Amino acid sequence: MVGWHVGVPCVTPRCWQGEGPRASVASSPLLSLLLPLLLLAAPALAAPQPWRDPGSAPRQAVVEAIGDGDSLHVRAGDQRFTVRLACIDAPELAQAPEGPASHRYLLTRLRRGSRVRLIPHDIDRFGRLVAEVIGGVNLNLALVEDGQAFVDPRHVQHCQAQSYWEAEERAARNQLGVWQLKGGTERPWLFRARHRRRHSRAQLPGLPSGLGIGRSTVAPITSGTPAA
Repeated sequence: MVGWHVGVPCVTPRCWQGEGPRASVASSPLLSLLLPLLLLAAPALAAPQPWRDPGSAPRQAVVEAIGDGDSLHVRAGDQRFTVRLACIDAPELAQAPEGPASHRYLLTRLRRGSRVRLIPHDIDRFGRLVAEVIGGVNLNLALVEDGQAFVDPRHVQHCQAQSYWEAEERAARNQLGVWQLKGGTERPWLFRARHRRRHSRAQLPGLPSGLGIGRSTVAPITSGTPAA
């Protein structure tokens, strides 16, 4: 697991305990280039226990990095974890050009070091905190309003649903972002389902399909609703 310690990636338990390297990123041009890539490649960091109550009060955190169009890495005190933006679903990075565009959009709205307020909703199957992120404005709603994400129909009831649906309608009417194509681009949950099905059919050469080797361990989505 990759972590962070005074601006330098942590890859050892000693580093997580505060005994790791203390050099500044600014002192190493190579680290300055590699750190964003390491943060994006890092596995999701589970939300700490105090954050796991969906009814808990909003809390303050500092943005460490942006994962993609609907996830980010944050720091709260000495705890670091991953946040999945609630009630929306942004295109995957592999969905060019919309996915990278959503990522760039969130990068412009949430600079590294920005202070945000998190309104917890849930913990997803990867251990990420699912939350609304407030940084001056509600970033979840802003992504939908500007056509950089879709409303998540399975979970939007946990947010102010009417506001989200109205924001999506305005984005579609103005043909913003994911709505530049008539009807909108491929929904991220359908994109993920299609790729999971493709992966589930992959078999190792010379092995009978009945062995199930190479199949995805994640059940494909059949209802047309988002998975995560």
